[in-house]
Amino acid sequence: MSQNKVILGSEEWCSFPELGIPTIKARVDSGAKTSALHAINIAPFIKNEANWVKFDINPIQNNLKTVIHCEAPLVDKRIVKSSSGFREQRYVIKTNLKIGESIWPIEMTLTNRDSMGFRMLLGREAMSGRVLVDPEQKYLLGQPTAESLKELYKNSEKASSGLRIGLLASNPDLYSNKRIMEAGEMRGHEMHFLNIKECYMKLDAKTPEIHYRGGKILNQFDAIIPRIRPSITFYGCALTRQFEALKVFCLNSSTAITQSRDKLYSLQLLLNHGVDIPTTGFANSPLDTNDLIKMVGGSPLIVKLLEGTQGKGVVLAETKKAAESVINAFKSLNANILVQEFIKEANGKDIRCFVIDGKVVAAIQREAMPGEFRANIHLGGTASIIKVTSEEKRIAIKAAKAMDLKVAGVDIIRSAKGPLLLEVNSSPGLEGIEGATNKDIAGEMIKAIEKNFKLV
Repeated sequence: MSQNKVILGSEEWCSFPELGIPTIKARVDSGAKTSALHAINIAPFIKNEANWVKFDINPIQNNLKTVIHCEAPLVDKRIVKSSSGFREQRYVIKTNLKIGESIWPIEMTLTNRDSMGFRMLLGREAMSGRVLVDPEQKYLLGQPTAESLKELYKNSEKASSGLRIGLLASNPDLYSNKRIMEAGEMRGHEMHFLNIKECYMKLDAKTPEIHYRGGKILNQFDAIIPRIRPSITFYGCALTRQFEALKVFCLNSSTAITQSRDKLYSLQLLLNHGVDIPTTGFANSPLDTNDLIKMVGGSPLIVKLLEGTQGKGVVLAETKKAAESVINAFKSLNANILVQEFIKEANGKDIRCFVIDGKVVAAIQREAMPGEFRANIHLGGTASIIKVTSEEKRIAIKAAKAMDLKVAGVDIIRSAKGPLLLEVNSSPGLEGIEGATNKDIAGEMIKAIEKNFKLV
């Protein structure tokens, strides 16, 4: 019986003759029940009184310049749960799969796989009775060369030429920065990593310039994505301002980033725009400590350093005596602090809404480690998918708009009084939210730039 079966490795190249896809690399995964094909611009339609679906595909990984327009009979709509636990409704099509010399019909779902390693996932339903898998092997049925791929796809549509985009940041190896660079390249743009510390500028009324290591002049950029860590906010925002003077589109403006980094000013700004926050106190003199504690409802309470980030400089004072000690200790160091009511019913959980261009593109619930009250992923907190309410979405969008941020991580806490805003982050991390939701957040950031240039 096994002699009649096709033997496959863990990765193979296959084709879909009816869809006009001459070759595509597939992950062969007997652990996955359903097969899935990468697809974008998915739209159902009626053809000959039957349900069909049309979609586009970029069949070559890390290449968004090659596009194939496909259509196929619609078989079903199905809820599919990914390996990360994300549930998504997908369209299901049926078409012939050709692998090696064998060809047979399979069902597969359509989904955006930009953040995945393969454009195609071959699941066990499609392999049942026809395939044996040797997981130690790859490409047992051969693989195309780069030249043969170009030849196979020479007649496919070429996507429009891209933009020149600079990522202004500090660490090229950081997950978020790597993903943004990949996402831009995948969408056909020319991406450049610009290390903030290696940039310097010429202030001149007629010919302002930004120079890079070795004296290279940074000009002719279409857009800049500022990802400025808190420790270099002043210099990073000065560079962003210089790019703005050169008429370069910046995904977040220098003004928006500067005000988002001032926790006190940003809270005042949010309140002025009608966004509710936990009751917060601010004072400069240790003599006001008792009244400051009373002002926020007494202990337990939170004490925050104004310059803190990623949960650092945030302390939970469980008693009045502890609160006095922490406040006075911070003030003896001349540190600026906020004192904030502790929302006990949140139970160490908060919600991170990722807002891009006035829309919540993803949301996760962050939960603190046992014994910890800060839910930050960097401090060992865990992330899971959550369905946010329309009110929470409204607050997140309103907060990003109040701060004038096109990209923002908005942190919300659920209280007995309703959702309250904790903080707005102008350089939110992507790892936790992409890992939990399986969404291409970096790609959405690039799309926001494309929208500004009317490319989408």
